[in-house]
Amino acid sequence: MSRATGCRQLALAVLVALFAWQAPSGAYEPDPVSDRLVDIADATEVLNREVNAGMARVLADWRGPRDDKHLVYALWDELAGLYWVHHHERYALRSPEVQRLPTPRYGSIYRGLPIWATRVVFIAGACPTLKLNGVLVGTDKLGHFFSQGRKYYTRWLKSRDVARAADQSAFTERAIFGSMTTGVYSNGDLVSNYEGYRYFRGLFEDEVVPGKPAMLRWEDGRYVQAVPFDWRDYVTPWWDEGIAISRYDALLYPHVRERMRAHCDDYAKAPERYAVPPDVDAAMRERYAHLQLKDTQELRLDNLCRDGGAGGISIGKE
Repeated sequence: MSRATGCRQLALAVLVALFAWQAPSGAYEPDPVSDRLVDIADATEVLNREVNAGMARVLADWRGPRDDKHLVYALWDELAGLYWVHHHERYALRSPEVQRLPTPRYGSIYRGLPIWATRVVFIAGACPTLKLNGVLVGTDKLGHFFSQGRKYYTRWLKSRDVARAADQSAFTERAIFGSMTTGVYSNGDLVSNYEGYRYFRGLFEDEVVPGKPAMLRWEDGRYVQAVPFDWRDYVTPWWDEGIAISRYDALLYPHVRERMRAHCDDYAKAPERYAVPPDVDAAMRERYAHLQLKDTQELRLDNLCRDGGAGGISIGKE
């Protein structure tokens, strides 16, 4: 290692430590492959109940005339709030009603990798994984859904252009919430951001969720919830970072690739837990075509473990 390279890596480590110190409770990335053979209960009904209860509290406390913009803020404040780990995400992290995969926070595929490769994940660890709508989802996605989803929605209100509203989401994955601090450009984050936008838009607009009217209506001087919230309307297979694999930068990519290849024996035992049918992929690709997702399918275990994991390594590598 050259002296210049060593200095750059030291500077990076200091910046990461400072960033993590200011955000001590956050954990950035889920583990995409560990413990996928473990069976856990689906948390959809539990988390549906909690979201609907939070919405009911906001509506019950409403005073004054109709103000959709302020209501969106009030719902965000109740379900997310200005915290590193948002309210609903924290509930999923801590509730004994929510089962999570047993992967330890500091025992993920990132364990033992150099700090200059993992950066913030080295300090914060990996976030837990739960099951939602039958999909393995990092708890961080719940925060993305309500917080980044609201930001996506407010951008859409200004432009009325869903692709333009997606530009900032992609930027955050290139910057502080992604590649800049973790080395990871998360396709799953972008997908959950977009689905959060659909939630906020569907509060007031029919058919955002096909076949369903707007979730809320204004009646007799107050908001009434006409349709209950249901995670099944928003969570798709591409929330799963073992399916919609993240793009890892040049520092992190070779380490993660080798760690993922180490799970090929698990893949051989139950390949259906590491892939989805081609028609599902095609539907997801169409649904999220505007989100600036990165093609990293060669890191999926159904591809990576084929022929001993000797597949190409160009896609998804910077």
